[in-house]
Amino acid sequence: MYYDGDMTHNELRESIKTALRAHDELTLSVLRGLLSSVTNELVAKGHKPNDEMSEDDVMALVRRAAKQRKDSIEQFEKGGRADLAEKEKAELSILDAMLPAQMSREAIEKVAKEKAASMGITDKSKANQLMGALMKDLKGKADGTLVKEVVEKMFA
Repeated sequence: MYYDGDMTHNELRESIKTALRAHDELTLSVLRGLLSSVTNELVAKGHKPNDEMSEDDVMALVRRAAKQRKDSIEQFEKGGRADLAEKEKAELSILDAMLPAQMSREAIEKVAKEKAASMGITDKSKANQLMGALMKDLKGKADGTLVKEVVEKMFA
């Protein structure tokens, strides 16, 4: 592959060159879309298009692109468009390879129980506080939907 977990702005540019040389059209399309998002984000924040974006900001854009693909897959499958869903799934697999591994449900449950104990949360009335604290601690490490399910299950 062209990446190894966290992606920097420079690595993104280099990955595009590698995909070009390999004639990997799908990967090239996904990477070019990401680079376009990076440029748009820089301009929106008042920077020059050639400025360097931080690794955290690039990874946030990769996560956003992955979430968009997941939403598209769901919509295409509901609409009976398996062909379009397959294309989105292929793009999602490329984006997922750029993201750090996500925590398992068991790991999230363990962290949630420890956090609830340390915050003194024992009932559902403060579940939102726990959810906020967990999302802050697990940002980029765990899927928010899964964290929400774990918290809801703790107080069910």
